[in-house]
Amino acid sequence: MADLQLRNLRKSFGNFEVIKGVNMDIRAGEFMVFVGPSGCGKPTLLRLIAGLEDITAGSLLIDGVEVNGLSPSKRGVAMVFQSYALYPHMTVYQNMAFGMQLAGSSKPACKQRIEQAAEMLQLSPYLSRLPRQLSGGQRQRVAIGRTIVRDPKLFLFDEPLSNLDAALRVATRLEIAKLHEGMADTKMIYVTHDQVEAMTLADRICVLRDGRVEQIGTPLELYQYPNSTFVASFIGSPRMNLLSAMHATRFGASTVGIRPEHLVFVDSDGCWRGRVIHSEILGSDSYVYVDLGLDEPVVVRESGVSQRRPGAPVSIKPMAAQMHRFDQDGRALAKAWEHKDEEIQEQSAAGLGFPV
Repeated sequence: MADLQLRNLRKSFGNFEVIKGVNMDIRAGEFMVFVGPSGCGKPTLLRLIAGLEDITAGSLLIDGVEVNGLSPSKRGVAMVFQSYALYPHMTVYQNMAFGMQLAGSSKPACKQRIEQAAEMLQLSPYLSRLPRQLSGGQRQRVAIGRTIVRDPKLFLFDEPLSNLDAALRVATRLEIAKLHEGMADTKMIYVTHDQVEAMTLADRICVLRDGRVEQIGTPLELYQYPNSTFVASFIGSPRMNLLSAMHATRFGASTVGIRPEHLVFVDSDGCWRGRVIHSEILGSDSYVYVDLGLDEPVVVRESGVSQRRPGAPVSIKPMAAQMHRFDQDGRALAKAWEHKDEEIQEQSAAGLGFPV
């Protein structure tokens, strides 16, 4: 039996339904990440699990027991918020001890748990400091440590790194990954907009759309086998290139998708021809934006430093086995284009796009 079960979970605010029948199982020790566009219901779903919002319909079970009517303190759940929410007049030690003291824990028990959590999060040198004397990353680790000492069954993270700069995000993300490895039996649910956080932290990712589950799978499953154009365009950065109309019908689909790393420039006889708009040079890789006469440019990833200049004519060819086909409703027709590379070469005679 799964340790956390969501069964047809619904949440309405008046006549407006935000969560529309979510079904999901989260196993012990699993790190689940919720992603989706703004307004899809991620924070609301997290608050329903935490007990901070009442469930309109459906069931929420933890360890096989329905907890719909239980208060947050009785669910064995700990939540780390976007803001640190630390008491400014208390030291790090006092902030971490406060919840345990309210629960009636003894001083020796508090001391032991806090020292263990501080060592895990590399906070031992800072236990006597006030929050204002810490960096943003250290404050977030204190907020995480405050939840660890309670030994929860379930960790909930609501965009905990969004207020940190890029360097601190990387460092704190590594701390959360190590925390997950060190708490193998604890379930973790993490809400984020950040693609890198989702892909690197998650055991599985749940993509939400308009209050419903669009797809659940491992990061690589969602990246390699999206079940819709929505997931294909949402997972991955840069996102998957989606081409429709005459660019797709020749491949027996309403829309075809191909990721930037699965497109190559060729001297001639590419499937699509166009002109370079811009190149983003990142050092190890470059992203080249190509105008094919569509609403959006096609992005091609090149290894190393691209030498292509704006306005230069180019011919592009997709890797046959990496093409994705979708029907008119945006649902996947097949995991990838099944024909041989030679057949795509034969299709290339028309060279759709701008003349080279």
